[in-house]
Amino acid sequence: MTLVILLVVLHTAVYEAMTENSSTALQVPAAITTAGTGIPPFTDGTSNASSSLSITFRFEYAVIFIGVVGLAGNALILYALVASKQHKKHTLIVNQNALDLFSSFFLVVAYVVQISNISLSSVTGYWLCITLLSGNAYWSGVNASAVNLAIITIDRYLKIVYPNWSKRWLRRSLVIYSAVVLSWFVGIVYNTILVFCTSAVMDGVCYGYTLFDHYVDKVASFVFYIMFFYVVILAIFIFCYWRILVAIRRQARVMASHNTTGSNAAQIKSQQIQLIVLKTMIFVSAFYAIAYLPSNIHYFLLSTQIAPYLTFQDNGYYVTEFIAFFYTCSNPFIYATKFDPVKQILRKMISCKKTEQLSSGDC
Repeated sequence: MTLVILLVVLHTAVYEAMTENSSTALQVPAAITTAGTGIPPFTDGTSNASSSLSITFRFEYAVIFIGVVGLAGNALILYALVASKQHKKHTLIVNQNALDLFSSFFLVVAYVVQISNISLSSVTGYWLCITLLSGNAYWSGVNASAVNLAIITIDRYLKIVYPNWSKRWLRRSLVIYSAVVLSWFVGIVYNTILVFCTSAVMDGVCYGYTLFDHYVDKVASFVFYIMFFYVVILAIFIFCYWRILVAIRRQARVMASHNTTGSNAAQIKSQQIQLIVLKTMIFVSAFYAIAYLPSNIHYFLLSTQIAPYLTFQDNGYYVTEFIAFFYTCSNPFIYATKFDPVKQILRKMISCKKTEQLSSGDC
């Protein structure tokens, strides 16, 4: 956190120094034509092709719509988790929804600011670029969500494959809350440092994730991001859930070889609850892997210039980015259809609305 504060102070000083002397104002390098990961480049009046503006306009309002859906959906799921008392049992899942809520909120705010045509010529404009228009706030939440999803997967793996060890260590509140803090810390610190080092406002345009000193730095940055926040996360999903399924089959064979009487009823019920949670998280993890695959391929091809015709303003960018944004707003529907405690609360809410019996005694 000290490093982030130092970067904030340094960048504010540099920006003020540049604005005081217009003769030393930055000029847009010829090689820089688009913004980087996140929000497309924001301008305060620079001209573009009419077709590109039309596509951008539709994309912006579509993203705001799915962001609002994600905001409402994740808030509703969080309410259902608290109302069903599951927030005490599944802290990491609550954190996952909180991160999706955080991402949805800043996705909406960033695009509302973008379509508002706010001038970026002042210090305020610079900070709007760094925090919102670059996509920093949104992608910090997304990256933290990916880390938390991996932590949930490891947590499920340890509880099922190594139940005795997990009962001894994972029930400690300190371990769970440390994992929650870790997910937020990694997502925010990584993204904030990267944005401060590679983003700026030049000629009224916000350039995010773009100002790399060398081509090698740019490629290395994108490759590291894809490897850490996608490939490694995906490898954790595959390994852990494969081992979990093997362990569940082994446990099923052992239980089948014994008479399942009332003495094992509590154990069977506990295992059923674990399976429900497991199925829910497998769906969420699989959807993450599918939703972010197109955008990561697009980033890789663009950053390495394997496909030099790709840009951050072509149709491919908008399609892949929309799929990635859609992941955040669709997660609540997975919890609503797969997680029984949440389903029960939502059914109760729907029933109350239909019968218009809103008193606490009836509903």
